[in-house]
Amino acid sequence: MLKSVKIPRKLGLAFLTICASAAIMMIVFYVNVMSISATTDRNNESQSIHAKALALETAILRQNSQMRGYLVTGDASYLKSYYEGRDEYDKVTVELERMLVDPVLKDAVLKSREETAAWRKQWSDRLIARVKAGERDAAQAEVRAAGKAVLTSAAVLPLRDVRDAQQTLIEENSARQRTAISTALVVLAIGGIALIGIAIALAVMLSRLIAQPITNLTSTMAELAAGRNDIAVPDADRSDEIGAMAKAVGVFRDAAIAQERASAEKAAADAAQQHVVAEVADALGRLSAGDLTVSLHDFPGDYRKLEEDFNAAVSELRAAMETIARSTANLQGGAGEISAASDDLSRRTEHQAATLEQTAAAMTQITTTVQNSAVGANEANKLVLATQADASESSKVVADAVAAMAEIETSSQEITKIIEVIDKIAFQTNLLALNASVEAAHAGEAGRAFAVVANEVRALAQRSADAAQEIGTLITNSSKQVDGGVALVGEAGKALGRIIGSVDEISGLVSQIAMAADQQSTALAQVNTAITEMDKVTQQNAAMVEESNAAARSLADEATGLARLVGRFDTGSGAQGAASARSGRGRRVAA
Repeated sequence: MLKSVKIPRKLGLAFLTICASAAIMMIVFYVNVMSISATTDRNNESQSIHAKALALETAILRQNSQMRGYLVTGDASYLKSYYEGRDEYDKVTVELERMLVDPVLKDAVLKSREETAAWRKQWSDRLIARVKAGERDAAQAEVRAAGKAVLTSAAVLPLRDVRDAQQTLIEENSARQRTAISTALVVLAIGGIALIGIAIALAVMLSRLIAQPITNLTSTMAELAAGRNDIAVPDADRSDEIGAMAKAVGVFRDAAIAQERASAEKAAADAAQQHVVAEVADALGRLSAGDLTVSLHDFPGDYRKLEEDFNAAVSELRAAMETIARSTANLQGGAGEISAASDDLSRRTEHQAATLEQTAAAMTQITTTVQNSAVGANEANKLVLATQADASESSKVVADAVAAMAEIETSSQEITKIIEVIDKIAFQTNLLALNASVEAAHAGEAGRAFAVVANEVRALAQRSADAAQEIGTLITNSSKQVDGGVALVGEAGKALGRIIGSVDEISGLVSQIAMAADQQSTALAQVNTAITEMDKVTQQNAAMVEESNAAARSLADEATGLARLVGRFDTGSGAQGAASARSGRGRRVAA
């Protein structure tokens, strides 16, 4: 049945089979990976709930022990630790209630909360109040008389039920995770073996269906070229391109027989026949060697149909091989990228595991640093308050400077008015001196002395006018500079106002930082526990990624083998070189 299928369809079916097999394997592997991820998320959630339940137990026991320490010693430091444990219990119990979904576990948490509240009301708060009132001996005697009644077992036991339930879930999720990992490994192994087997089977099948028949046709054409016209043409019953070439060879054989019978009358036709036989034999030889760029040209009219059929068959074969070469190169490049990504993920996972170990070790140092930061933040808050006071005083000074500049500007304007009056007086004096000079000229010798005085007065008036103009110019420049100074001092006042506002905001932020640092110091212990659990999970993930990387490399090697198989054919369009280049590039990426 496959012999009747066209060569491009044969090659397409082969490549589709390989791609479908790889796709099925990838889908199954993806489903297993998603299952592993979901199981890991559930496991992390159970571990978080387990940690919070353990924290609640610790907080209850801490309240009990610190209350007893306060009853025995009366030291206020025990009381401070008691209230810290109390606040932690109230906060964590609300968080744990929101995280729980199972109604039974929620009821257990609520029961613990009710028992804790009853214990506080009946024992801890009442006994602490008695110690504060000076009745410490009586409170101690009451505790001794109560015996086990004062214990917090009723509040702790429901939380242990929650922890036991979460521990069971953690073990179940871990079992599911191991099962999913084992399934993924089995799928990779079976899929890889199946893909290798399919590739080998398809290579053998294509060799038998395409390469071997072409080799047989080449041998037949060589025998025909040697003058043996009584041979049988193989694969003439096929309906694909090879069958068409075989039929064309059969036509050639019949024509050769007819030509042989009429050799005397058709010498010229014999020469054309030998040329056609040589061309076809050479083309088939090159075709059997994998050269798909071969084509026939300039055949006589009787053999034009042979030329067209041969060229059409080779063209379709060449197009199919180009498509397969490109697809194979893409598959190989994708496999190389998957392998490289797996390598990178493996390295990053290992680096993440090492980083988590270092992070867990550094948590204690960070806690100390946060406490020191809180102390430093309080000191910084004091410095900010002092800076705020200084900035307020500077703002008042700047306001006074602005007022003084405004008064200087007003005085400059008044001086300008006075200079204008002096200028007018000088002008009038100059006019009077001019009139006096005219009258002295009319008086003759008697007014000569008066004319000299008038000239001096006019010169003095002119100098006064010039001096008044220079003073006006200076006053104008001074006024401009005063205006600039007023603007600058105003801007300085605004800047100081903004500084005061910023200092207020910084003071608030520093106070918040100090409070946050105290809270972070308490939370870092819980973060350390979570990081330890994350370290374990990361180590497991690193092992799984290493196994996935090995499977991706196996897939890349199979793609390389398929590329070498397709690379035997020369299509002349650069597809083979591109496939080789992509193959080398994939190997470099995988390395």
